[in-house]
Amino acid sequence: MKIILASASPRRRELMKFITSDFEAVSLDCDETLPKDTLPMEASSVLAERKAAAAAERYPDCVVIGCDTTVIAGGDILGKPHDRAECLKFMEMLSGNTHYVVTSCCLFYKGRKECFSSVTDVTFRKLSQAETEAYADTDEPYDKAGGYGIQGIAGDFIDSIDGDFFNVVGLPVAQLFNELKNFLRNIKGE
Repeated sequence: MKIILASASPRRRELMKFITSDFEAVSLDCDETLPKDTLPMEASSVLAERKAAAAAERYPDCVVIGCDTTVIAGGDILGKPHDRAECLKFMEMLSGNTHYVVTSCCLFYKGRKECFSSVTDVTFRKLSQAETEAYADTDEPYDKAGGYGIQGIAGDFIDSIDGDFFNVVGLPVAQLFNELKNFLRNIKGE
């Protein structure tokens, strides 16, 4: 049974290879506007389900995986910074504090759906202004939720994590492996 990963993220595509090499990654245009009453901890779930549903329409005979990662600091969702000023604001919010990284995955196949979320607590050490300015001058922050990649330069900013490291990169590998295995077993058993 063909598996479709509905994600444009190169990091997610690399992590998916830890689960299976037998998948196709596709990039879809999908509305990522959240309903106004969406709670920050539920945002990634709403978007993962929306991405999976869009891909399932295009690939109706495949198992589709939709994913989304949200960084939440001080009760606010930190998306991908639009510019240097927003990147600096994000780094100031993260510096010396703990925030949450929520990655949600939705599995779809012919009307059947299973969704789950993984939450990792990430604590940044206190950053100097020089560090945040130097970081904002790199290309790294601008295509990542929260404005940082734990697997890149910003890995030096991390004091501690509580939870799945791969979840922070963008895909909770062990949990997705188990959920996908059970999902495939259930649909094959029908």
